[in-house]
Amino acid sequence: QSAHRAGLRSFLRYGWRWSWRVTAFVTVFNVVSTGLSAYRNKTTIGNFGFTGALFRMHLGLQGLAGGFVFGTACGIPAGGLLIMMQKLAGETLQEKRNRERRELYEEKLAEWQSRLSVTEVIGQTESNAQGGSDMNK
Repeated sequence: QSAHRAGLRSFLRYGWRWSWRVTAFVTVFNVVSTGLSAYRNKTTIGNFGFTGALFRMHLGLQGLAGGFVFGTACGIPAGGLLIMMQKLAGETLQEKRNRERRELYEEKLAEWQSRLSVTEVIGQTESNAQGGSDMNK
């Protein structure tokens, strides 16, 4: 019981020192990886490798290469899990994005055409009203 308490005490003492570092690393890693995926419009393991290289860039060329290898090694399980989940869902993220864009485009096109038809009806109504008033004169 005293060993358990000592372990808990040391975790509380040193855990908070590392928590902000881990939080910062995970936040930057996810932001860069997601940003690359959005910019390139596809998710690849190379995005994880590039992100890993970014963290080791300050160590020179050797650190850059090591970071790329480490990021890729971490990205393979994450990418594999992502691909498996997409296969189970029946649709990849790329297909989902393209489908949503197409649906949004079709929705806006239908809205635009309905507004255009209303404008044409109003124009016909006005011309009929002017034509009818000309006949009465």
